[in-house]
Amino acid sequence: MNRIDQRFAALKEQGRTALIPYITAGDPSPDYTVSYMHALVEAGADVIELGIPFSDPMADGPVIQKACERALKHNTRLSHVFAMVSEFRRQDSETPVVLMGYLNPIERLGYPTFAKQAAEAGVDGVLIVDMPPEEADEIAPLLKEHHLQSIFLVAPTTSEARAATICAHGEGYLYYVSLKGVTGAASLDVAAVDRQLDMLRKLTGLPLCVGFGIRDGASAAAVGKVADGVIVGSALVSRIAEGCERPESVTAELKTVLGEMRQALDA
Repeated sequence: MNRIDQRFAALKEQGRTALIPYITAGDPSPDYTVSYMHALVEAGADVIELGIPFSDPMADGPVIQKACERALKHNTRLSHVFAMVSEFRRQDSETPVVLMGYLNPIERLGYPTFAKQAAEAGVDGVLIVDMPPEEADEIAPLLKEHHLQSIFLVAPTTSEARAATICAHGEGYLYYVSLKGVTGAASLDVAAVDRQLDMLRKLTGLPLCVGFGIRDGASAAAVGKVADGVIVGSALVSRIAEGCERPESVTAELKTVLGEMRQALDA
């Protein structure tokens, strides 16, 4: 069983909500990513989404765009991202790691090479933001061959018929985008999220995890009441940005922010 499935099965048994932090690999420099990953686990992360730096992250707001810019200044490439996951796995063999990013770097490396090296590094799932399921016919079998799960996004504007197609291809968990806009957007309507999740539960048995708009313990707890997992990115990446001149001090900041969310979810 994939680590993602194992983790969600354990959480369901415990009656707990998954907490899934996102950080960009190589931000503010490649030297700190692995220590940040371990800090997130210590603070209560159940799954880690690790962003692949890309020059044009069109679904992301300014906070994560700038994180990609900082990582790319250090020439952070996919080979470095794999090395980070490998290093993380030396101490942590249990926490699932999902690579999240855009198609271009993966396509340049080549699908077979990407799937093989991701699996060898210890990656568990892949979320390619700009690859819909209809266009995944080439890479999906390669990911499956290497026991990597394909994770997909569903938006508030997604029709029920379209959502059914996405759910049929999805594995691991479904990433529900809580609002129209980019990462880091402000408004979050939990009642509207709840209605959309009800529709999705009729289509899939996958865990439903909600991202975009999770900023603090209160928003995490509110979404956690209706979702199987909450995903937080910009709230963490903004702390990394604020501490880029003293990156060693960011570890404590990340643990504080995520720890508050973990406490709120478990309360």
